[in-house]
Amino acid sequence: MVVTAPHVDGQAEILTPEALDLLTGLHREFGARRNELLSARVQRREQISRTGTLDFLPETAAVREGDWQVAAAPADLRDRRVEITGPTDRKMAINALNSGAKVWLADLEDANTPHWRNVIGGQLTLRDANRRTIELTTPEGKHYALKDPDNIPVILPRPRGWHLDEAHLTLDGEPLVGALVDFGLYAVHNARELVEQGSGPYFYLPKMESHLEARLWNDVFVWTQDQLGIPQGTIRATVLIETITAAFEMDEILHELRDHISGLNAGRWDYLFSIIKNFRDAPGDTTLPDRNAVTMNAPMMKAYSDLLVQTCHRRGAFAMGGMAAFIPSRRDEEVNRVAFEKVRADKTREAQAGFDGSWVAHPDLVPVCAEIFDGVLDGDNQIGRQRDDVSVVASDLLAIELTPGERTEEGLRGNVEVGITYLAAWLSGNGAAAIHNLMEDAATAEISRSQIWQWTHNGASLDSGETITRELVERIVEEEYAALVESGAYADHLAMARELFVRTALDDDYEDFLTLPAYAEIIRSGE
Repeated sequence: MVVTAPHVDGQAEILTPEALDLLTGLHREFGARRNELLSARVQRREQISRTGTLDFLPETAAVREGDWQVAAAPADLRDRRVEITGPTDRKMAINALNSGAKVWLADLEDANTPHWRNVIGGQLTLRDANRRTIELTTPEGKHYALKDPDNIPVILPRPRGWHLDEAHLTLDGEPLVGALVDFGLYAVHNARELVEQGSGPYFYLPKMESHLEARLWNDVFVWTQDQLGIPQGTIRATVLIETITAAFEMDEILHELRDHISGLNAGRWDYLFSIIKNFRDAPGDTTLPDRNAVTMNAPMMKAYSDLLVQTCHRRGAFAMGGMAAFIPSRRDEEVNRVAFEKVRADKTREAQAGFDGSWVAHPDLVPVCAEIFDGVLDGDNQIGRQRDDVSVVASDLLAIELTPGERTEEGLRGNVEVGITYLAAWLSGNGAAAIHNLMEDAATAEISRSQIWQWTHNGASLDSGETITRELVERIVEEEYAALVESGAYADHLAMARELFVRTALDDDYEDFLTLPAYAEIIRSGE
């Protein structure tokens, strides 16, 4: 094992001999299988490109038709009516822990730039949070601490997706798998402590594309529990269904993880990104309208949402709703009024659809979400609502052409401006960026650049009749970039953000994940 990163404070407390041993074992045991599964993703994507369709797997029909349930949820995970999400920045972590939410999704993935200082700092934050000792005094003298250490949200870290490596740690010359680094470091420093508290190490798992990827996670859990000497079934996961391929394998994912899973989440922004990515060059017209026009009421999104609730409740698992990303304004009450109405409408839709809880990005939204779910819950959750009225077939999940909305110049400009701004924030080390009163993470930038790629490579037109060409996009990039430079935000990273965005939005060779070339840039810069 070689640590190639610049030294950061607290590193020795995290990279202990036991931790490095566990990471070594995880990589040697599971690294090759991870690589095989990434290759399988490529083959499946090529098939979608040729056929323009997906379907439920015939070879797993017995799983879908079988009568089985996942393991019962542990006591501290039965009430999840409101969950707050955010990065492991120490100040934001303390605010989340003081928010009154039932769960804190501690994000080591899309809301986190994997600068080495963030990788180590996030683990320090989580260690201290689990021991109720977390505090912070800023250079300005402001002190942050837990208001009620005995009553904080249950902590569910979200490790990186399978596709990302950790370049700062290499074994036999190979970078470690980023997901296994995040998972392994958290497990080794917190699992036994949490078991002693009567809880356990619980996780959110992102960007899964198949039940075979869920099987790999399950094997990782079994192996790690043996290594740490904790009971099998102690580790629990909630899987984000945020890829179109995983939507066709919800039952199978639950079944693979049935001894370790507590629920599924409707990760709708990455889900939309996955639809665009997978069908970007498929036969027929698969272009979508402006990203802000694609709501959860669109037929394909409603089918996905309803199927998730039905599948989870049939198997005794929780169905978790999507993100309310709004950040309240301290200066504009009208902005707040309109936004809170939208948040209430969205959470009401989820509660009435049978979800057991939902996500918010800001502490001020916790009471709003809690109030709405309080109004429908008779107990801790709605698992008893079986949603037998739902009948979703493959064509319902793929009804792209039925999505209402227009492609507008405003939407195109928004993709450019928000995409470049977010990338500049990400490169600076801030993976959770406040843009136009919304807490944006990598999913927004992924949708933004993927829509532009799809529109330009399919000759799509705006509602004005103008064809979306490379030249049109480049002109808008020039104009929006000039405005961003004038604003002065993230000045040191804007030029690289622009270069990365244009490359991944317009090059003929589509980049599967924007964060891959962006990560290469931060490694090159020594971060």
